[in-house]
Amino acid sequence: MTQFRSVGLMGRVGSAAVLETLVHLRELLRARGLRVVVEREVAEHLDPAPGEVLGREDIGRDTDLVIVVGGDGSLLGAARSLAPQNAPVLGVNRGRLGFLTDISPQQLEAQLDEVLAGRYLIESRFLLDVAVTRGDEVLARGDALNDVVLNSGISARMIEFELYIEEQFVYTQRSDGLIISTPTGSTAYSLSGGGPIMHPGLDAMVLVPMFPHTLGSRPLVIHGSSSIRIVINEYNELHPTISCDGQLNITASPGDMIHVHKKPEHLRLLHPLDHNFYDICRAKLGWGSRPDGDE
Repeated sequence: MTQFRSVGLMGRVGSAAVLETLVHLRELLRARGLRVVVEREVAEHLDPAPGEVLGREDIGRDTDLVIVVGGDGSLLGAARSLAPQNAPVLGVNRGRLGFLTDISPQQLEAQLDEVLAGRYLIESRFLLDVAVTRGDEVLARGDALNDVVLNSGISARMIEFELYIEEQFVYTQRSDGLIISTPTGSTAYSLSGGGPIMHPGLDAMVLVPMFPHTLGSRPLVIHGSSSIRIVINEYNELHPTISCDGQLNITASPGDMIHVHKKPEHLRLLHPLDHNFYDICRAKLGWGSRPDGDE
């Protein structure tokens, strides 16, 4: 007997492959006697019955499980809404890398039945909260599962800022910006910037400078519960941007401060029992691959 009685479906609209998988998923779930609810953005493509449509702000509260179909970007967008709802999330990969969405369409039915039968692994992934302030005023807020990125906003132009961790001064830096990454995001943009790969179970963050104007500035791994404060130097001529998972952009001004810390809510991410982080790294990053493509 399944422990899930109702399942929510989310996905990236505009993709025929995603739509095909969503339709197939709904048929599989209904055939197993489960109530299926679809996110409002994809509802028009699935023609659901009345009462089977909810917004992403509520779909996790009204269902026992939410399945997200798409790539890692789709799950990132869904995670920021679903984490506060404490909804378990399962990802079906219809994108490229698939570090987060690790169920393949070819094995969908078999792996889905395993999960519905209660045979799965569950991970808790923390998110970051970011606030931009000017004096005592909060200008904007955001959250991120992968990373918060401070960027100069203009190619080949540096900004200067001060970094504080737990209100202790760390350094003043001139660079293109700074990546603040969770372990989940360590295989994303942070990796491209020279940051380390962190196991997703670690309670840590990594701060990765972007093209710093010094050879001594290197990625810095800190405790996951640390509070971070960045002060944009008031002498900067640029208005840097702060992005959350590359999907939400906030513009700051010289003199503004950026505050980053761990959110109290976590994402509950489900995996098949054979899920292995190192297998995924080997497959996605080409570890141990021979010239002929065999492992």
